[in-house]
Amino acid sequence: MALPNNIGDETNEVLAAQAHILNHVLNYVISMSLKCAIQLEIPDIIYSHGRAMTLSDLLNALPINKLKGHKCIYRLMRILIHVDFFIQGEEGYLHTPTSRLLLKNEPLSLSPFVQAELDPILMDPWHSLTEWFMNGDSTTFATTHGKLLFEYAGDDPRVNRLLNEAMGSDARLIIRVLIKNGKGVFEGLKSLVDVGGGTRTVARAISNAFPELKCSVFDLPHVVEGLEGGNNLSYIGGDMFKSVPSAHAILLKWILHDWSDEDCVKILKKCKEAIPSKENGGKVIVIDIVIDNEKRDNKSFETQLFSDVLMMVHVSGKERNEQEWAKLFSDSGFSHYNISHILGLRSVIEVYP
Repeated sequence: MALPNNIGDETNEVLAAQAHILNHVLNYVISMSLKCAIQLEIPDIIYSHGRAMTLSDLLNALPINKLKGHKCIYRLMRILIHVDFFIQGEEGYLHTPTSRLLLKNEPLSLSPFVQAELDPILMDPWHSLTEWFMNGDSTTFATTHGKLLFEYAGDDPRVNRLLNEAMGSDARLIIRVLIKNGKGVFEGLKSLVDVGGGTRTVARAISNAFPELKCSVFDLPHVVEGLEGGNNLSYIGGDMFKSVPSAHAILLKWILHDWSDEDCVKILKKCKEAIPSKENGGKVIVIDIVIDNEKRDNKSFETQLFSDVLMMVHVSGKERNEQEWAKLFSDSGFSHYNISHILGLRSVIEVYP
């Protein structure tokens, strides 16, 4: 697009295009500023202060180089205030509902998820995305690190812990909402297996809310090793591609989006083998994104698209729209399904044999 000789609408379009590009190129500034604030424990320091916190009080409480702090902390806070993580009132900095989800001791804290997604292990593969498009590797993560994400986590205790803590933090929030707004999903069930359930967050919440329901967590042996169950909660090690323990219902929370269509069909077929008929209470409960640009606001739809490309980079999976989900269920031998949009960005899909 050539610039005209006279300043006018076309010049304004070019400048607006430049601003649009720069805004998106520099979007990482928000992510990394947020990560820094969490690592400096700024959300917890402001919360512990008990009232609006002045910049001076914040600087005195932070374990940082004071010269850098005086010159730069207000700038870090300014960008986080701009994107609504904090508020700056007349008397100082205050929390927002968003920043409260970053508190270390908040039961629904998402800080572990933020720190995992912004860890170099998961960030570095983005620099290999172009290379991955040209080679034969299954994932960009493998191009960068020489092995698949789940293999890497199995070999590296730090990464394994990082991922488990991230998934646990997300699970605590989602399952609380589901138990509050979607109790009917679990009512009438006698047994449930949480496939890929990690370190028990979801299954424990379900077993506490429904003490008559026998719950099991089924995951890779190194994930559940050493975990002790309770009266209605147990742990089983295994491989979901080989078999799934029998139960009235199988739960797949944020599992299928990690895998290709072919692998999802394999997993779903194993789940179908593990449950009774619909008449006898059998079903598979899928918690995952259903991409929809008509029923959601633009920001939510954008986040769903972000997650889809994230799956392309980190694993071999994808986010799916309803038509793509329907094909998976049909190809796996299920008769019908029901979608409930009660979990924000994600949905609950009840799938029946």
